[in-house]
Amino acid sequence: MQEELMQFQKLKVWNLVPLPKGKLPIGTRWVFRNKRDDSGVIIRNKASLVVQGFYQQEGIDYEEVFALVARLEAIQIFLAYASHMTFTVFQMDVKTAFLYGKVKEEIYVCQPPGFEDSQFPDHVYKLDKALYGLHQAPRAWYATLTDHLLANGYTRGAIDQTLFVRKDKDDLILVQIYVDDIIFGSTSSALCKEFEGVMKKKFEMSAMGEMTFFLGLQTVKTLINTSRSMIGSLMYLTASRPDIMFSVCQCARYQANPKASHLIAVKRIFRYLVGKPKLGIWYPKNSEFQLFAYSDSDFGGCNLDRKSTTGGCQYLGDRLVSWQCKKQTTVSTSTAEAEYVAASGCCSQVIWMQQLLDYGLNFLDSPIYCDNEAALQIVKNPVQHSKTKHIDIRIHFIRDCFERKLIHLEKVHTDDNLADLFTKPFDTARFHHLLASLKLISFD
Repeated sequence: MQEELMQFQKLKVWNLVPLPKGKLPIGTRWVFRNKRDDSGVIIRNKASLVVQGFYQQEGIDYEEVFALVARLEAIQIFLAYASHMTFTVFQMDVKTAFLYGKVKEEIYVCQPPGFEDSQFPDHVYKLDKALYGLHQAPRAWYATLTDHLLANGYTRGAIDQTLFVRKDKDDLILVQIYVDDIIFGSTSSALCKEFEGVMKKKFEMSAMGEMTFFLGLQTVKTLINTSRSMIGSLMYLTASRPDIMFSVCQCARYQANPKASHLIAVKRIFRYLVGKPKLGIWYPKNSEFQLFAYSDSDFGGCNLDRKSTTGGCQYLGDRLVSWQCKKQTTVSTSTAEAEYVAASGCCSQVIWMQQLLDYGLNFLDSPIYCDNEAALQIVKNPVQHSKTKHIDIRIHFIRDCFERKLIHLEKVHTDDNLADLFTKPFDTARFHHLLASLKLISFD
């Protein structure tokens, strides 16, 4: 706790002042937690002073609060590109990142519990920098970090604005930001050293070396009490385990009113994970780097409302970087319609992934593989007829993308459609065949 308050003093976070008339201070509280390494061993005990931001009033204590956060697919694209370019990815962490963000509003907070000033017990702290718990803290931190990187010659991605790039002749350095966690890599070791210096010039950093553990994407040996919290943990795990995506999404549909049968299904997923604890995605370096995708649908797969399930997966060469499983929002009246809706959802993900333009690559006219001929014809033939006139207009944007040559659809045999894994259950042989095709391997 003393260490935390010393950090406040060092960074000039606040000033002790009398409370102005008409102003109300926001409460503070201490939060204690154990920091663990990637193997679960406690490496540090940490005390954090946080603001009770739920007392803040919009328009008085804060205005704009939106802050960009990297999508997990962006992290996977970064890693896929690193494997393609064969450069090492490094990781660093900003200590007390939010304390660097400047606060524009006039905000007063109560003195920390247990550390009240004996001479001025009724005084409050006026904030100059953001504290954890403030609504605007993430936005203030992102603005501070962005200004610093732009001032040091980095450019921000036009599509993914949590990606920063700097070119030096034939060399390139990429920096991906996820709040206060930063991964970076370069074709030049000198640029990596230079970036570390740029960051340490303004921020207190924890240089963690080569990336081995990021965003806590690992299983833990902790028993969870309720079905809802179990599913929440599994949903987070699907970011690195596509093999459980369909099963977890099926269970997630019943979170509002779970029954004993749903808990049994969730426990079966955990038993599967115990049997395959080190299954992971393989990113081979000797592979082409072209963007393509698979789209599939399970027509009327939900027994309760007869809605279909959309499945999709996107690749960069042999590198699986994104996958989806989602129940469609409307009831499809035919297999063609269900497949068309799925292809449209896959198309939106492909268009977002064409952000690789930020990496200096051009992947226009990306192929999407679909196993339904009727859906392909609906995309290629914009004429309205009885099978399509009722489809929501927002779904038809895939036609526009096709006409602008951003994507094109190709027929694939059902047995070769890798998106099948995200739309329906399979027997053991078919399931393991799909896992091998997805480049999922055991790291035992």
